[in-house]
This record gives sequence, structure tokens and C-alpha cells, in this order.
Amino acid sequence: MFNNVGRFDQIVRLLLAQVLLYAGLSVYQDTGLVVGLDIAAALLAFSAAIGFCGIYRLLNINTRPPHDHPPV
Repeated sequence: MFNNVGRFDQIVRLLLAQVLLYAGLSVYQDTGLVVGLDIAAALLAFSAAIGFCGIYRLLNINTRPPHDHPPV
């Protein structure tokens, strides 16, 4: 497994994960929607944290510049 998510992409994923998590926590009526939003937020945050996206791998997309070093 190699990093295929660039720094800007990681920031966007983390911001989107925060928005989805907030939306999931503020919706109390439909528990299915809450769970779905929270799972989506967790997946985005996880892929941003590790720098790898499985969907990008399947589609052969790499947003990480070649000069980026892996996080320590």
C-alpha cells in the first residue's frame, strides 16, 4: 500500500469529515442517516490520516506529488 492522497486532498477530506460528523450528530430523527453520515465521516478521516484511498487505487488516481515524503 502506498500513499496516493496529496496534502490538499487530505485537508479537504478532514474538513468534509468534520462537516459530515457534525451533520450526523445534529440529526436525531433518522438513525440510519446518522449512522451513514458518521461512517462516511470516519472513512474520510481515516483515509486522510493514512494518506491512502482505495477508490483512488481502483481508478488509478494519485493526487500526491512525487516530491512529497510519507508522514513520519
